[in-house]
Amino acid sequence: MEGELSRYNPDMAPGAAEFRRRLLAWFDQCARDLPWRHTRDPYAVWVSEAMLQQTRAAAVVEYYERFLRKFPHLASLAQADEAEVLAAWSGLGYYRRARALHESARAVMAEYKGQIPRTATELSRLPGIGVYTAAAVASIAFSEPVAAVDGNVERVLTRYLGCEPVRGAARSGHLRQEAMRLVDPKRPGDFNQAMMELGATVCLPKGPLCLKCPVHAGCITRGEHQVAPAQKMLSRKTALALLQRKQWPKSEVLLERRPADAAQMPRMWELPRVKEGRENADTVLLTVRHAITNTNYYVTVYGLDAGERNRLARPGGERSWVPLIELHDRPLTGLTRKILKRLRVMPGYNGAGPAVAIGELVRDAKKEFESGVFGK
Repeated sequence: MEGELSRYNPDMAPGAAEFRRRLLAWFDQCARDLPWRHTRDPYAVWVSEAMLQQTRAAAVVEYYERFLRKFPHLASLAQADEAEVLAAWSGLGYYRRARALHESARAVMAEYKGQIPRTATELSRLPGIGVYTAAAVASIAFSEPVAAVDGNVERVLTRYLGCEPVRGAARSGHLRQEAMRLVDPKRPGDFNQAMMELGATVCLPKGPLCLKCPVHAGCITRGEHQVAPAQKMLSRKTALALLQRKQWPKSEVLLERRPADAAQMPRMWELPRVKEGRENADTVLLTVRHAITNTNYYVTVYGLDAGERNRLARPGGERSWVPLIELHDRPLTGLTRKILKRLRVMPGYNGAGPAVAIGELVRDAKKEFESGVFGK
């Protein structure tokens, strides 16, 4: 658990009722039309909240809808293999969220007879569900008057109340208590979503749109507020290899699976690394920057022939030639998916940039295959 849960306090301080009224009126008129806002199904709400942690709403929409098509209800998710779940999640990052969601779904089926707990306290007992997610699901799906405090809400409250910026302040208890004082007992789910929406679209980290804020009249700072210093990003360089081969009637790419005990992204598939000192500038296909938690990776991708595996670093796990048509069903790391799309090995990239002929999807004709001219 991320911290102790507070309960709603009916003894409201002056101004709380007006804060709610203004905020909810603004939300009713200005809220973005997002798919998870059209349901109170606790499973769908839970999936959306798991995906939205540390991820922009716009980036989640496609994954959310595709995930629910593949796993339309809790039982289907619980019965799935982990690899299926990770493949459906691939590209969203922070894969611990997917594993925790999967593990919790199985726990609900086994311990709660498939019925998702209705209170934040009960939800927080499930594996991988913290205070925020428990409160968000309980308030939105079951109308429990409990506050959900994420980074957006924390920023709104810090500015509105003029609090000293402290990293992780929401978990210290003070901001959570203030959120509990403000939460609307009749529309707690809408209130929590409105607070998140305000932080995401108006009370921005930089350049807040104060004139558009429905509660700016009571805000102490009314503008940018000093924030706790951001964690310094680290930088690392790495070299990866793209090896492809044609095995009629399929094109294949060489991938490597991360060990089960890897500190990050265990059991995910990725491109193999190039052995240090065996890079060749003439074979560079792509350079890309990719951020993972507090590290910026500067990645160079080299195109190697299928017979040049001696230039690869010693594998950390299993290696396999994977048909291109099966890539979408593999749990790929976000970096791998980005590279394969960028190089046209997988569909999904529409920008200008490199294209690799062998990476396009293969049609039926053997002649077309052998000629290297592939259509989508």
